[in-house]
Amino acid sequence: MSTTVSGKSGTWRNWGGNVTARPVREVAPASVEELSAAVRKAADDGLQVKAVGTGHSFTAAAATDGVLIRPQLLTGIRKIDREAGTVTVEAGTPLKRLNVALAREGLSLTNMGDIMEQTVSGATSTGTHGTGRDSASIAAQIKELELVTADGSVLTCSEKENPEVFAAARIGIGALGIVTAITFSVEPIFLLTAREEPMTFDKVTADFDELFAENEHFEFYWFPHTGNCNTKRNNRSAGPEKPVGQLSGWIEDEFLSNGVFQVANLLGRAVPATIPTIAKISSRALSARTYTDIPYKVFTSPRRVRFVEMEYAVPREALVETLRELKAMVDRSPLRVSFPVEVRTAPADDITLSTASGRETAYIAVHMFRGTPYQAYFTAAERIFTAHEGRPHWGKVHTRDAEYFSEVYPRFGEFTALRDRLDPDRRFGNDYLRRVLGS
Repeated sequence: MSTTVSGKSGTWRNWGGNVTARPVREVAPASVEELSAAVRKAADDGLQVKAVGTGHSFTAAAATDGVLIRPQLLTGIRKIDREAGTVTVEAGTPLKRLNVALAREGLSLTNMGDIMEQTVSGATSTGTHGTGRDSASIAAQIKELELVTADGSVLTCSEKENPEVFAAARIGIGALGIVTAITFSVEPIFLLTAREEPMTFDKVTADFDELFAENEHFEFYWFPHTGNCNTKRNNRSAGPEKPVGQLSGWIEDEFLSNGVFQVANLLGRAVPATIPTIAKISSRALSARTYTDIPYKVFTSPRRVRFVEMEYAVPREALVETLRELKAMVDRSPLRVSFPVEVRTAPADDITLSTASGRETAYIAVHMFRGTPYQAYFTAAERIFTAHEGRPHWGKVHTRDAEYFSEVYPRFGEFTALRDRLDPDRRFGNDYLRRVLGS
């Protein structure tokens, strides 16, 4: 039985607090059939319809003043096929629940992002990714998906069935239909050894190619106003398991990374002049450590300090130059940036509008503490990223439009043509999609 619910005062808000929407109605379907019916009813009423996940996008990708679909009843694992090495899950399943359930079954995704609050369909539709030399984004691990299209029909897409839809819908930004189930490729659970250690900005950038080539998963954070970075290398391990100790884990992950960091950001927001000093202290607060655990416990970490984020994908060979330009810009500007800049990588993939589509990629993410003005910093950073043919993350702040995307995505026209075919009346449209895909 589906429920039609209205939020407090009918307003939907995203996690970052920078996007709000007032839908006419909210629907929480309990089955694919109920979801199809809700889409057909929206069409009868002349309303647009959007599904939301947990609101972890900083863009208005899911915002609507029409019908808002809440996926909380479409959760759980449909089936595990050990022989094929796949798991099929309902679209509203949070990644956290998927990761824990898979671990219980002795299985794991090959790679994942650094948080797991999002729903599987929200994370994949916007191109959420971790870091990897050989293993790509979460969407690149999809083997099949089920999609409710504008006329309410249900399409199954894979490399064999509706392959042109499959190529695009794995990262569909909600433009092609509403994803109802996803089949992921999984493997027997394995151990990762994480090695975290401080390193200077100059050393990381000078040795980047080597650090990238020698590690399965390499990432680092640079603290603006300092020459300091924190690096993290994750590699498969034969064991034994050596998880982070409870006390030291609490000190590093909760107290320093969330508690003290929150206080430091509140201070920085109140007195921006203190930020460079805080940055120097923060960048030295986390000491080197090594631990070995199952994948989701190594890849992901809690993020309780709220922020707003912009992230761009640049060709991997352009990373060091782009980063040096970003640092030079911050150093000579009056900007005060209290959040570290995060750098990750991904191999090229074959998804039409993936940020790594057809090219080896490096990601640079800039953040600002929630409630501090971020426009000046993001505008200056975006100018640098776009000069290197950067592609912005679909779920993070950016100012690009369809004209820009048609230049940086060779297959952009393929996606828009498919959208014209699947959703000619723009049942799944909204202002954000009009901007990034054209009308």
